[in-house]
Amino acid sequence: MNISLPDTLKSFVDEQVSQRGYGTSSEYVRELIRRDQDRLQLRNLLLAGASSVPTAPVTEAYFEGLRERVRGAAQVASKTRNRS
Repeated sequence: MNISLPDTLKSFVDEQVSQRGYGTSSEYVRELIRRDQDRLQLRNLLLAGASSVPTAPVTEAYFEGLRERVRGAAQVASKTRNRS
C-alpha cells in the first residue's frame, strides 16, 4: 500500500517517527491504525453496554460478593498448590 501525503503531513510524520523512536514511517502508521482499531472496539463495547437490558443496581453488597468470590478462589488455588 502506498500513501501520498502533502509535504506538511509528511513532515509531521517524519517528526513523530524521529521523536517517538519509530524505526520507519510505516511503524508509526501501523501504530495509529492499531490505536484506531482499539478505539473502535471500545466504542462498540460501550454502545453495546448502553443498549443492553438494565440489571440490578450495583451496590456495596455486590462488590463485597465479588471480593468473597475472589478470596474463595484464592484459597482453593493456595490449597491446590500446597498439595502438589
